[in-house]
Amino acid sequence: REWHTCRRNPGTMAASFASAPLAVRAPARVATSTSRIARRAAVAPQRVSLARVAPRASAPASGCVQSSVAVDVKPTSPIDGQKTGTSGLRKKVSVFMGENYLANWVQSLFDALPAEDLTGSTLVLGGDGRYFNKEAAQIIIKMAAANGVGKILVGQNGIMSTPAVSAVIRRRGAYGGLVMSASHNPGGPDEDWGIKFNFTSGQPAPESITDKIYENTKAISELKFADIPDVDLSTVGTVDFDGFAVEVVDPVADYRELLGEIFDFEMLTKLLTRPDFKIKFDAMWAVTGAYAKPLLVDTLGAPADCLANDTPKEDFGGGHPDPNLTYAEELVSIMYGDDAPDFGAASDGDGDRNMILGNKFFITPSDSVAMIAANAQAAIPYFKDGLKGVARSMPTSAALDRVAAKLDLNMFEVPTGWKYFGNLMDDGKLSVCGEESFGTGSDHIREKDGLWAVLAWLSILAYRNKDVAVGDKLVSVEDIAYEHWSTYGRNFFSRYDYEACESEPANEMMNYLRGMAAELSGGEKFGDYTLDFADDFSYTDPVDGSIAKGQGIRFVFTDGSRFIFRLSGTGSAGATVRLYVEQYEADPTKHSL
Repeated sequence: REWHTCRRNPGTMAASFASAPLAVRAPARVATSTSRIARRAAVAPQRVSLARVAPRASAPASGCVQSSVAVDVKPTSPIDGQKTGTSGLRKKVSVFMGENYLANWVQSLFDALPAEDLTGSTLVLGGDGRYFNKEAAQIIIKMAAANGVGKILVGQNGIMSTPAVSAVIRRRGAYGGLVMSASHNPGGPDEDWGIKFNFTSGQPAPESITDKIYENTKAISELKFADIPDVDLSTVGTVDFDGFAVEVVDPVADYRELLGEIFDFEMLTKLLTRPDFKIKFDAMWAVTGAYAKPLLVDTLGAPADCLANDTPKEDFGGGHPDPNLTYAEELVSIMYGDDAPDFGAASDGDGDRNMILGNKFFITPSDSVAMIAANAQAAIPYFKDGLKGVARSMPTSAALDRVAAKLDLNMFEVPTGWKYFGNLMDDGKLSVCGEESFGTGSDHIREKDGLWAVLAWLSILAYRNKDVAVGDKLVSVEDIAYEHWSTYGRNFFSRYDYEACESEPANEMMNYLRGMAAELSGGEKFGDYTLDFADDFSYTDPVDGSIAKGQGIRFVFTDGSRFIFRLSGTGSAGATVRLYVEQYEADPTKHSL
């Protein structure tokens, strides 16, 4: 799979896709019966309806009296392969549907948390709407009740985007939250499922917790289930089971309120209701479909036909909900077609990633975070007093570094993984950050945030066009990009993915490159390029002093150009080898190449 900088020729772009090494999964047929899942999970068929239960205010997040629900204790045995990372645990749906597989992990999580903190606490529960989420939610609710949790805030129909889960944790003062998602991986009976735990500030669980979860999975012997019926997740409201409460919440409300505190909704409405400005947002049949209409249409006034694929589906319409030039082909075709909209965007399975396009113009994620940072203070009220600092993942291009240098901002280069940004945010060192893998965000939550990035870009356009009369030439996405490059220079950037590789030879290749980097001292000539240094990237966290090693092999040249090799294991099978290539160009006459 190959992601390039902007391309002006759709034919060339299509040829590039065709020539790239791409592993495409065939669409899966979704089973209509859930009886098989219910039998394996031992979930009682009885349901309690909330239709007649009026919504009520949330109980305090902690300090609640422990519930008195009846608890069933069931024997179990360890199951191999439940090692948890910051992205949680991801496997095939069929694996999670296996006897006690999900329950073992959930019990291991609760056992990893201090009992005095967990007892009476409030947890948030949500997911991206993929296959098995509804059944999994019932298992998690029963186990939470049995392990002393006082209250569960769960999104209606089990829906809540990853950014919204982080927002609700922070706004409601919850102890943490569980996210049912395999992110941008495909969904359906034969595809992927995942789960992760976010902690008290809304951030992905730190290694101190995920390591305990894993150790617990290797020694687990019993599971705890509350003897309560399934909860009707389709209706907003609260039900109480002897002191344990389940509140089904509107998954959009808290998140929309938060965004209203960040952005100038009035300015955005003026842009989105202009007769000479058109947008297209592709939710890719994933979770942001539940947010797009309430936010873009109902709140900001965009026309309803600006939305595409905006109904969440359990199998994401048989597609791969990853917002890039390959998998968001429908949006790319629209944006590079005749009479293309002025602005296009897409988001992924769980709503934390984004892709930004203009009329026949693509903004790389590396450029996107740099351009947002450069314009944030002027265009986004939340940053009116300036940015505390900026950060990027190591493989992300150095475009953001150049903004930081010019604006005299603290700049941090961190390993891949949003938890590293969260530490900096919690310490007051960071405002805006991003990853080349289509993740962008700020310190309003502790996750990357796809719709936040979309509104950030729309805010930049709205600010730049606030004095442009209807019918006059609007400042475009392309104009903003070229103005940025003329100020900071351009970092040309490409990433190549080689998916589903066998792990052993992939590791052998990385060890070979690691040895090569160790033998280079700098100053070596490679054609027109002079090596500055080569290393295996390591990072010492300035907040907690923790050290992350083996984060990717870098070959960095004196002009700032780089190429980087990394192994990634966020899929459910095999390894992915990622190759990043970056070249810096200061000459404006070469920026359109």
